[in-house]
Amino acid sequence: MTPSVKHGSTVGKIPPLESGDRLTRPEFERRYTARPHVKKAELIEGVVYVASPLRFKSHGQPHGDLIVWLGNYKVATPGLDLADNATVRLDLDNEPQPDVVLLIDSKLGGQARISDDDYIEGAPELVAEIAASSSSIDMHDKKWVYRRNGVQEYIVWQVLDNKFNWFSLQNGEYVPLEADANGIIKSLIFPGLWLAVSDLLIGNMVQVLAVLQQGVKSSEHVAFIQKLL
Repeated sequence: MTPSVKHGSTVGKIPPLESGDRLTRPEFERRYTARPHVKKAELIEGVVYVASPLRFKSHGQPHGDLIVWLGNYKVATPGLDLADNATVRLDLDNEPQPDVVLLIDSKLGGQARISDDDYIEGAPELVAEIAASSSSIDMHDKKWVYRRNGVQEYIVWQVLDNKFNWFSLQNGEYVPLEADANGIIKSLIFPGLWLAVSDLLIGNMVQVLAVLQQGVKSSEHVAFIQKLL
């Protein structure tokens, strides 16, 4: 969320946006909008988190691989939208900026919508975050917030721990999706979204995309497209 600010505006009169601030969502948006140099800030349970500069191997590279995987699925599945670092208005105390979101078009039954001022409002069907380790906010406060607001599937890639967590919302709780005998995790909300987890963790994207192609050629994926359209 980095709209431009006109020369001569009253930015100097607006307090800074700093990690640890406790703000309402409107005040968070006001301060964030006034500072286009801030590229990523989130409001989680009423507390502001401003991101530090991001490193290549611990964030940028795995983030890119997630985009490649989910982007290929999106291309093969009409009626879906994919976004990178888009602001999501979840509730009055929470406005995260997830690394990746995959959502069904609201006109086709998706649970989130795009607001008149071009932000996501409501819970995307799938949210993916890159985290350093199990101690990250992504595995604690954010996970709670996404669960409470109805994000159907939540992915957290703990890069330093070399772990990949994929949770499915079932009966109000996040349940881990387990890999099958072939080491493949299959989405419940997006049929055909298959992931060769071990290959992703070692950066073997050729095999990751090969397994995904098997998923998008499955009868479940064909039926999903027919249901959407």
